This record gives sequence, structure tokens and C-alpha cells, in this order.
Amino acid sequence: MIIFTRLFVTRLFGTLITAALLASCAAPGKGVDPRAMTFPPLKFEIPRSERAVLGNGMVVYLLEDHELPLVNLTAYINVGSVYEPAEKVGLAGLTGAVMRSGGTREMAPEQLDAELEFMASAIESSIGADSGNVSMATLAKNLDRTMELFAQVMMAPAFREDRVQLAVSKSVEAIRRQNDNPKEVADRELAKALYAGHPLGRQPTIATVKNIGRADLVAFHRRYFHPNSIMLAVSGDFRKEEMLARLNALFGSWPREEVAFPAVAAPAAKVKPETLFVRKEVSQSVIRMGEMGIDKNNPDLYALRVMDYILGGGFTSRLTQEIRSNQGLAYNVDSSLDVGRRFIGTLGAETETKSESTVRAITLMRDIIAGMTAAPVTDQELALAKDAIVNSFMFGFTKPDVVVNQQARLEFFGYPEGYLENYRDNIARVSRDDVLRVARKYLHPEAMVLVVVGNDRKFDKPLATLGPVREITLENGK
Repeated sequence: MIIFTRLFVTRLFGTLITAALLASCAAPGKGVDPRAMTFPPLKFEIPRSERAVLGNGMVVYLLEDHELPLVNLTAYINVGSVYEPAEKVGLAGLTGAVMRSGGTREMAPEQLDAELEFMASAIESSIGADSGNVSMATLAKNLDRTMELFAQVMMAPAFREDRVQLAVSKSVEAIRRQNDNPKEVADRELAKALYAGHPLGRQPTIATVKNIGRADLVAFHRRYFHPNSIMLAVSGDFRKEEMLARLNALFGSWPREEVAFPAVAAPAAKVKPETLFVRKEVSQSVIRMGEMGIDKNNPDLYALRVMDYILGGGFTSRLTQEIRSNQGLAYNVDSSLDVGRRFIGTLGAETETKSESTVRAITLMRDIIAGMTAAPVTDQELALAKDAIVNSFMFGFTKPDVVVNQQARLEFFGYPEGYLENYRDNIARVSRDDVLRVARKYLHPEAMVLVVVGNDRKFDKPLATLGPVREITLENGK
């Protein structure tokens, strides 16, 4: 009864206050025209983490946050599948997976799993194309022990033989099933075409994966995992000095060593335009088109971000408005600007449409992309794109772990000085002429690689009406 009374009084008080405010606004001579209201400029300061360097060269970014008793830690390792031998494609991914699943030299996998589960802690590891990650999340009360296990996984993984064989078997099975999803098929074939002859375009096969043994994982880890090739991002409920003392105690004796990275050539800036067709009995055609783009150091990055948003970045984009809203040919259609971090990235567009509208959708996509090069975008399109990009940028700093990881990644991948601080201003400076200039420089719809996965017996027109077609026969990763 007391709770009900308090709730009633609270709501009544709120209602009376609201009524009073409305009445004062409605009174003659006291009203406020919302169109005449002014506000001070919105100021947004990017939260800053602190940077430190351990004695062995390991860089650490730290951001304290005592709101919740949680701690997150991520290690970024200078390693990647671009460095694996061509005859052992898949080695990096297996090494990253079995670092965690294969236990450590001090603890069997089963024991590691059980203790982490008991503490409600988590440790994960992986290696991608151009970086590796080992991360942990824990309650603050279990921080010391979880960090000990984290350090073991980083420095002394056991790569137990049975876990290695299990990971190999899972990879082989995944390769055998890699053609089940037509979207994944299209994405894979486009990447292979754009990065032909480059490590970024290589795909694991059953033969290359079966060519990998435990000794390969051990050697790969030994070669690339050294403290001076690692950056840590730490956020949560801790004190900076105490955290640095923990890190020095755990990693201080790990000796630094200069890594001899294999030379990796830059991808070709231009690719051969062609139409690739993958025959598959599906009701919807999967369409992907792309060409080479830019890396993070290109000054055209900001104008391209705005151009990409106008072309296919949201529900108001040109691709979505015409192909989805006006023509009803697809549920999802968008463009993509993949800015390369260590190598040149790609740009392009994608959609899925019913078989009977395949060529029509492709033609429309090409026409819309070409339209970006024909005339400047409208003032409304430009303003909407810039507002959306700037607003989404600010929402990227709502969590401490996101903030500290973002700042660590900027240094890890060598982004230009002041990239974050100047990002909004650089976007705001983009003009209609800038958008037109970069569209003409980077968009070549007639020269893009086109990949279509579908049932050509139901196409509205033969793909050959778009140009010569090369059919790709799917194999099970042999």
C-alpha cells in the first residue's frame, strides 16, 4: 500500500508539473516559438585513454571505468594469414583457434575450460588476414587469476595434439560445406578475383589444411608472438598503477625479439573486368560487383565515405530508393567501401533479387553507380550523408572498451596522427564537388568484376547481354 501511494504521488506530481509548463507556454505573451529557439553548439570531446610501454616494448592503452565490476583486455598481435606459406593456407586461422582451445603448458584444455567457466571469465583467440587477437573478460574479483590464464594462452599455448586434429577436422568439414550458402560463395569468388595472385585472395583447401600439423602451429606462434609486436587495450574496474604492475609481473620476463616478416607485395591497383557466373539451384540470384579502392592513408577517404553513403549507405541512398523502394526488385541493396588498413581495399555494390529480375537489377545498379559520376549530388543528399556519418561516429564512443580498443587499433594499424580528432571536421568539409570528383576517379561500373550466383534458366535475359561470361565450377575445396 505504501509503495502504491508513493508511486501515485510521484506520478501526480509529474503530471502537475507538466500541466503547469504547458499552461505557461500557452499563456498569451509567454509562448515560445520552437522555430526561434537557439542552442549553444554541440561540443563532443573524444574520451582519452592512457598509453604506457612496458620494459619489453609491449604498448598498453588503459581506460579506467568503475561503473561496473568488470574488466576487458584485448591484445593485438602483428601477425596474419598473409604471412602463411601458400602450401599451408589455413595455418594462421588454426593457430589462432588452438591457442585457446589447446590448453597451455601449465594447464590442460579441460582444466582451463572448467576454471574459466567457474569464474564466469572468458578468453578467446583468433588470427585474421592482417592481425591476431587474444581477449579476455572477467569480473574484477577474478582479475588476477584470469590475467594469469590470459598470459599463459598468449605466451605458452600447448597446442595439444588431439585439439589440433579436432580443429583440422572442423576446418575440413567447413571447407566441404563452403558452397552451401550462395552469399558466401559470391563473396568468396569476388575476393578471389579482386585479389588474384595475392595472399588476400587465397582460400584454404582440404589439401592445404591437411598439410598442417602441430609443429607448424608451434613454429608459427614462436615466430610472430613477441611482446614488441603486441599492443594491449585494457578497460574497466581497475587502477592504472596496479594494472601496470600486474602486466609487468606477467609479461616483464617475456623477451623482445625482432620479427622478420615475409615480404608481401601490394595488391594490383586495377583488376581485369569480367562477369563470373556460378550455377546454383536457388530462387534468388546473388549479385556482387567490385573493384579496387583505397587504403587508410588516402586523402580521398572522407569524400569517399560521403559518396558511399549517398550511393548505398542507408534507406535514403540512391541504390535503395530505386531498386528497393521504386522498383521492388530487392529487399537489401547497398554499396560498400572497405578501406584497407595494411593493403588497398575494395569498393562495390551488392544485392539479392529473384531470378527473373537478375539482369534488370544488375543494369539498374550499374546505371545508378554511373549516375554518381554524371552530376553533383544534391545539397539535401550531401547534408543527410554528412550528418549520418558524424552522428554514427559519436555513438562509437559510448562504451569504455570500445574507446580504448579503437585508440589502440589506430596506433597498431598506423593510422595518420589526429585521425580521430579531425574525422568530423574532415567529413564536414566534403563538398558536392568533392563527391563528384572521387566518384569519377574511383567508380567504374563498366570495369567492375561482376559475380552472379543463381539459376540462369530463369534469368530475365542471358548474362551474356552484359558481356563475356566465365562460368565457375564449384568444388568442395579439394
